[in-house]
Amino acid sequence: RARPDGTGIEAVMTGGMDNPVDVVFTPGGERIFTTTFLQHPGGGKRDGLIHAVYGGVYGKVWDVIDDHPRTGDVLPPLVHLGAAAPCGLARYESDVFGKDYQDNLFACLFNMHKVTRHILEPDGATFKAETSDFVVSDNLDFHPTDVLEDADGSLLIVNTGGWYKLCCPTSQLQKPDILGAIYRVRRTGRAPIDDPRGSKYDWAKMTPEQLALLLADSRPVVQRRAIREFSGRGAASVPVLSQIAGVFLVAAGKPAGALQKRAVLSARMRRNAIWALTQIDAPEARRALRQFEQWDPDVTVCVALIHSLSLWRDKGMVDMLPGMLLHTPSAHIKRVAAEALGRIGGPLAIQALLAEAGGLASPPDRFLEHALTFAMIEIAAPDEMTAIENVAFAERGKTPPATLRRVSLIARDQMRDGGLKPQQVAELLGSEEPTIKETAAWIVGRHPEWGDALAGYLRTRLSNEEMGEADAAELEGLLARFAKSASVQELLAQGLGDAQFSSAARLAVLGAIARSALKETPTTWISALTKVLGSGDPKLLEPAVNAARALPAPKTPDPALVQALLVVAARKDVSESVRLSALAAVPVGLTEVSPATFNFLRDNLRPELDVLQRSAAADVLARSKLTPAQLASLTEVFQAAGPLEADRLLPAFKESSDEGVGLKLIAALKDSPALSGLRIDAIRAGLAKFPSTVQARADELYQLLNVDIGKQKEKLETLLASLKDGDVRRGQAVFNSSKAACAVCHPFGYLGGNTGPDLTRIGGIRNERDLLESIVFPSASFVRSFESVAVVTKNGKTYNGLVKNEFAGEILLATGPKEEARIARDDIEEVRPSTISVMPSGLDQQLSTQDLADLIAFLKAAK
Repeated sequence: RARPDGTGIEAVMTGGMDNPVDVVFTPGGERIFTTTFLQHPGGGKRDGLIHAVYGGVYGKVWDVIDDHPRTGDVLPPLVHLGAAAPCGLARYESDVFGKDYQDNLFACLFNMHKVTRHILEPDGATFKAETSDFVVSDNLDFHPTDVLEDADGSLLIVNTGGWYKLCCPTSQLQKPDILGAIYRVRRTGRAPIDDPRGSKYDWAKMTPEQLALLLADSRPVVQRRAIREFSGRGAASVPVLSQIAGVFLVAAGKPAGALQKRAVLSARMRRNAIWALTQIDAPEARRALRQFEQWDPDVTVCVALIHSLSLWRDKGMVDMLPGMLLHTPSAHIKRVAAEALGRIGGPLAIQALLAEAGGLASPPDRFLEHALTFAMIEIAAPDEMTAIENVAFAERGKTPPATLRRVSLIARDQMRDGGLKPQQVAELLGSEEPTIKETAAWIVGRHPEWGDALAGYLRTRLSNEEMGEADAAELEGLLARFAKSASVQELLAQGLGDAQFSSAARLAVLGAIARSALKETPTTWISALTKVLGSGDPKLLEPAVNAARALPAPKTPDPALVQALLVVAARKDVSESVRLSALAAVPVGLTEVSPATFNFLRDNLRPELDVLQRSAAADVLARSKLTPAQLASLTEVFQAAGPLEADRLLPAFKESSDEGVGLKLIAALKDSPALSGLRIDAIRAGLAKFPSTVQARADELYQLLNVDIGKQKEKLETLLASLKDGDVRRGQAVFNSSKAACAVCHPFGYLGGNTGPDLTRIGGIRNERDLLESIVFPSASFVRSFESVAVVTKNGKTYNGLVKNEFAGEILLATGPKEEARIARDDIEEVRPSTISVMPSGLDQQLSTQDLADLIAFLKAAK
């Protein structure tokens, strides 16, 4: 927020959401806004409404919010709307639709072709909303983007129409000239409002008393004009507004005129007088605000008053606010009083905030807890906090309530120079009080630099011979978090290499190593992993292989580790998935592939196998040095390979110059059902070193792949016309099958992968044509936040994928199902938008027409 001239900018809230769109204010001054991606898509959730409280940090959770003061986990949203793409938002102020509609919210849902109604009710220190449809269209080109209340009490709905193309399926195939419209929603049978804008008034000549009466007017535009008129007149407006401010003193025994009598009955007048005084930059206006009754019978008046005092940081009210915080029954008033105390500060503020924190329920009201914690973070007075806590508890031999200790700990951790020491927090990780233990774990998890200081504590935890499953999972997370610490790296190596540690402890160590995400692997880990791989311990074998596979590839592979992995891969008593992972874990690929290993890898490319198994086999082959005979044999795989593994197999041929192999590859690709899913640049890279005879034959492939947009549209129309009636249950089976492999990448409900967009409610925002296009031509358009990028490194390698996270020193790229690439920023030559989706094309070639129809029926039913 800022002053009208742009000065005095203050951050009100922040979050990891993609696109906050529109904001409205409640009568008391609370902020509510629409946004997309308030959380990572999953379980049908993505977009929604947020109650933006002061200092709040909201989702989605990723590293961009790490540097902002936190009061615990991110605050929850007000309303979940799914993948709705909410746009315009309006608060309905008049009573033309009826009292039940007054102060309701109306939100435009672009993707869902509707406007929703949200009835707000106080819920602790925040709100809850009853959500229902208000305007719904079955026209797929109806995309409401804004909603506004007109002066006469009607609602205006702005429909964008069908021209907006970005991120919308079919947009690349169709460019319809479908214009939008503006619709007006009126209440039938309601007489028109006379002069809804107050145009008949001579505003400049109105007396202050006349203006003041209009603050209680039923016409919202007239109210706002009266507030602006008072604001424009400046300090001259204060005397009459002061009469409204002191109205309850007048009513208690002093003579009351018409204005005071009206103000006693009208909370609207009192509230609007507060907003008028708030806009007047004069000391008299601040003094007038202090005359308002702090226990006004209308909560919204109290909330507006405190918001105003807080905005101006009015120290003249600091004595009143502690009483409002501690003694009001309203959680809303408590919250805004805490916000104001944090902005104004002072010893009384700290004492009141700590006292209120000690009285929080368990579990606490998250929004009130946030306000108390953030207020102490803003005041940043740890010594005063300690002194007050000592007088209240330590000197009396009492233990502070867990809720107070939690607020105090988090505030000290997040404030400037809070003085919280690692060992203080480490001692609390073993607390028997769940609230304290969880708080300590939350704080520790935000300080990877504490690793050396906490190594002793972690060693003690690791030595626990009776470690339970929950303890092991928690310990694994802590060890992974602190893996950059030299002391913790040594501890992990010892924990892995010493058989005296329990199996649970060693499994936690392996999990931590796999999650460590280091740029370079400590040599002590290599030795320890090699030892575990050769130990024959069946409990540790698969986790050890997974840990080895997760480590960054060194420039020079360790021969002992490579040999240990090859021994595991050759064992017939080990599952095929573990053997494959062992081969995939060999850094920089296999320099020689035995006939037995080649046959094993090729056998794991069968289409009926799990997609992750096929992908792993393809990746190993692509990174290995194969003989011409093996390459010739590998070309035969393309006859049945799916688009995912076909694309991954092409790099296996990039170093070959054997003409016979090249011609066999061209012939195999030409007849491959996966051809339409391959990229021309990927084929060119795979054929780069073959002779000119092969290059000439490759031109035929490129011509087949250079399908223009018109032909894509024609193919889509043909497919659409050929689809039979689909069956939802059969479609679910197709969705989860190894052939389609949709569930490997896409979340659906609480299952599935996390690479692609959430499909839990996809049927509510996409029609049959959209769904078919996204299956057949996934690169035609991209869903928001799932746009592919191409990362080119200095050594010429290109990675295509989705940016999952960005760090100071590296980018984390999702390159496929459960596959990621960590690319050091120092190694990056260029990052550019990619036109190629991570989802492979050509799925229509893998599925029958009936399978496609069933799959689309299943997705359409997902609402």
